Amino acid sequence: MPLPTELNPTPRFLMGPGPSDVHPRVLRAMATPVVGHLDPGFLQIMDELKVMLREVFRTSNELTFAVSGTGSAGMETCLVNLLEPGDEAVVCVHGVFGNRMADIVERCGAKLTRVDAPWGQPIDPADVKKTLGRGHPKLVAIVHAETSTGVLQPLEEISCMTHEAGALFVVDTVTSLGGTDVRVDDWGFDAVYSGTQKCLSAPPGLSPVSFSARAIEAMEKRKSKAQSWYLDMSMVRKYWGAERVYHHTAPISSVYALYEALRLVLEEGLEARFARHQRSHELLREGLEELGFEFIVQPEFRLPMLNAVRLPAGVEDVPTRRRLLQEYNIEVGAGLGEFAGRIWRIGLMGCSSTENHVNLLTSALRTILHP
Repeated sequence: MPLPTELNPTPRFLMGPGPSDVHPRVLRAMATPVVGHLDPGFLQIMDELKVMLREVFRTSNELTFAVSGTGSAGMETCLVNLLEPGDEAVVCVHGVFGNRMADIVERCGAKLTRVDAPWGQPIDPADVKKTLGRGHPKLVAIVHAETSTGVLQPLEEISCMTHEAGALFVVDTVTSLGGTDVRVDDWGFDAVYSGTQKCLSAPPGLSPVSFSARAIEAMEKRKSKAQSWYLDMSMVRKYWGAERVYHHTAPISSVYALYEALRLVLEEGLEARFARHQRSHELLREGLEELGFEFIVQPEFRLPMLNAVRLPAGVEDVPTRRRLLQEYNIEVGAGLGEFAGRIWRIGLMGCSSTENHVNLLTSALRTILHP
């Protein structure tokens, strides 16, 4: 068998639903020499990473760290540690990732109640209130930034009614963290997870998570072991905590990457970063609307970092995306689920959220659509 060719993937402008472009400083950080996962120097890096994550999550939660795995691992971490067989759980579903949470709830043996909204629209708090009045759920789970639809879900009202019902509030911030405001403490999140490959602009592979004191109490009162050994917080937290008890070999280079990515976020400043994402979104909106694209989400609920747009009449989905990739090295995302073939998902996340990215895309589309 001949030796495979050397790795040399074509550089792309990543403007899909993730991953986003990675900053050169983060790529350099990944080339830092690997040390042991219990090396004193690496343990210090872990501690500093936790401090930065608390600042980005805007929380004082002690149990804040990065799960070894992608955002879906963070999702499972929150749900399998908080739910036991027979527990009741309410999952708000307005896209693909709410459906994924619902699937995990059922795999935990919990009783699932769904609150659904049409794709492209946010969850109605009144529907959540009605559902809470009909049962005694242990938790309510919801997606803050639904990557499949481009909806930014308001959370404060639903959080308040969740706590009034005595339930825990679990939130998916995979796409929102680092690109728009996420306030774990102020908005009453009990368990929250995210991903590294979206607005944090690190490679995929880690999932930042944070747990409130109420969530920790619920985990400590479990009558059965968590469904997952690998994601069991009763063990993992002892590795990230003062005990430093071995659980698994941490992905050292991925931790280096997230460390440097968080430094870049805080160097820029959260408010400045949010404003940059919003400016890029407005510039993209102007350019796309001139070309006949229509946003499927109402302005007050639109994500600035994930733009879901309906294609103009006569524009074919796959051939046009293929031309963008092959002729201009620009990646945009296709629709998922019931939106497959009908919309594009255009990401402006982290290092991909720049005026240059927007201008490259709109210029390429003008050439393709109006030769």
